Amino acid sequence: MATDRTADVLDATLRCLLRYGARRTTMDDIASETGVSRSAVYQYVRNKDDAVRRLAERLHDRALSQARAAAETDDPLADRVFGILDAKFELAAGPFGESPHAAEILDEQARLCGDICRSFTGDLHGLLTDVLTGADIERPADAAQILLATTIGLLSTGRRDLLRHATDTVLVGLGTNSAYRDAGLPS
Repeated sequence: MATDRTADVLDATLRCLLRYGARRTTMDDIASETGVSRSAVYQYVRNKDDAVRRLAERLHDRALSQARAAAETDDPLADRVFGILDAKFELAAGPFGESPHAAEILDEQARLCGDICRSFTGDLHGLLTDVLTGADIERPADAAQILLATTIGLLSTGRRDLLRHATDTVLVGLGTNSAYRDAGLPS
């Protein structure tokens, strides 16, 4: 019985994307990187676009699992919110952290994967809204949008070290006394 090498093909696709970007990567590149023939790669993916989309889905699914885990803890509000937002940072800083080709997988405007990115951001918004609703933050959906916008701004600067401070500051600015206490800050 044949072994499913889909994960190997997607790992190879990632390495090729990091090296060449989506436009310059070919099925031959993916096959060579996987160590199989081009026709063998077609057993696991339909074409290059399919390989890129499936890789993007895998990366976003992992980050969403990380965000869900953070949301479901009994940690203070600020820690849960930070954990959700940090999943977005981790996705961007992960394998594409130093790659000029990150936008092809992570940008909501990307031709191949923009819908996957938008869905991921929507899921994060939903998680944040739920967590903030449970903390009695007024207008939790708006607060979630503000937190996501702040995170996206920090992503553009590469300043992951500021995410915790930004999270705490925004929560205090949005909050109720419980938000102050949960953030570990004086009210």
